[in-house]
Amino acid sequence: MIRKPTTTSHSTFATTPSRLTLLWLLISLPLVIWDTLYVLLRPHTMPGGALHYPLWTPYELYGRVDYVYGWKAWNERNGFTAAQGMMNALETVMYLVYAWGVLGGGNGKGEGRRGATVLLVGFSAAVMTLSKTVLYWLNEYYSGFDNIGHNSTFDLILLWIIPNGAWLVFPSVMIYTLGSEIIDGLAGPSTTADRSNKVE
Repeated sequence: MIRKPTTTSHSTFATTPSRLTLLWLLISLPLVIWDTLYVLLRPHTMPGGALHYPLWTPYELYGRVDYVYGWKAWNERNGFTAAQGMMNALETVMYLVYAWGVLGGGNGKGEGRRGATVLLVGFSAAVMTLSKTVLYWLNEYYSGFDNIGHNSTFDLILLWIIPNGAWLVFPSVMIYTLGSEIIDGLAGPSTTADRSNKVE
């Protein structure tokens, strides 16, 4: 469902997030914060570390599924894990700025310059998330699946492809919906009205 930017009687820009966007942020942000802390606090969050139990115990399994998160990458001083963790942290801040911008006013939308700014921030964050996730997948492909190739097909689909695939699908939807709002805002109210009539 595309949320179109709206205007008040004084032609003030306003953006309203879709329910799907809000639901995705509600689910994904806590998971990404959890994941980022695991990565950036290694080795203390890894099996045997002081912080591992109980919060990060699921990573004992995931570290065996994806070696990027396990001891192999840590012992080899593979910088990709921490690098993508830092990108996760930046994206999380940007998503929080977007959420605050559209919800902080109490009316469920961002208005005026603030609304336009946070819309651009949210769109940029979604592009960053999608790009980083695609890079993550391409890294596996061009390394001969060095970190996940040891898994059975069932485990690979259930524990790697499905969970990581969500970070391809939902950011893509956000890019489309938020990008459509940006284009409509740049094109002007008349174009937005024409587009609304076509959708309806």
